[in-house]
Amino acid sequence: CKGCGICVELCPQRCLRMDPEHLNAQGYSPAEMVDTDKCTGCGSCGFMCPGFAIVVYRRRTEGERARKASA
Repeated sequence: CKGCGICVELCPQRCLRMDPEHLNAQGYSPAEMVDTDKCTGCGSCGFMCPGFAIVVYRRRTEGERARKASA
C-alpha cells in the first residue's frame, strides 16, 4: 500500500479508512478495513489500487454453500 487513499475514496460502502497509527514496510500509512459487515465485495478498491495491494474475495453465506452442495 502506497497510502494514496484512492480505495478509501472509491469505496461505495465507506468500509475502508487510512490507518494513521501504523506504517507498513515501505513507511506508508496503509488502508484498513473498518467494517467487514458493510463490504459487499464489489472490488472497486482492488480494481483502482495503483499498487495492486488489495485482493477482494467474497465469503459464501450458508445459503450459497447449501445451494452449491445440492447442485
